[in-house]
Amino acid sequence: VQLQASGGGLVQAGGSLRLSCAASGRTFSNYAVGWFRQAPGKEREFVTAISRSGGTTQYADYVKGRFTISRDNAKNTVYLQMNSLNPEDTAVYYCAASIRGYKSTAWAYDYWGQGTLVTVSS
Repeated sequence: VQLQASGGGLVQAGGSLRLSCAASGRTFSNYAVGWFRQAPGKEREFVTAISRSGGTTQYADYVKGRFTISRDNAKNTVYLQMNSLNPEDTAVYYCAASIRGYKSTAWAYDYWGQGTLVTVSS
């Protein structure tokens, strides 16, 4: 599976962005998808994940209630709607696909996109 993340950019605190993760190469609906992020000087951390069908989602506590993950298997795309952004959300955001089902650990993911930078100004 090849993954292409897009939609990052510069936004003011309190604003919103929607990231997209477009997949190609294999049957997309066979894979759970997760979003991770990595801020400068920090470890990569889990943000959210969605099951193969889209019926189950999981969120990290620090984004719960602000971020929403969804997927459209007909379009081979996963979306991450990010609202109420704050400067602590500044990071490179990566999408990843897992044949094992949705997980919160990076090692469980088989394929990774190249990342898209989100910068939130105060």
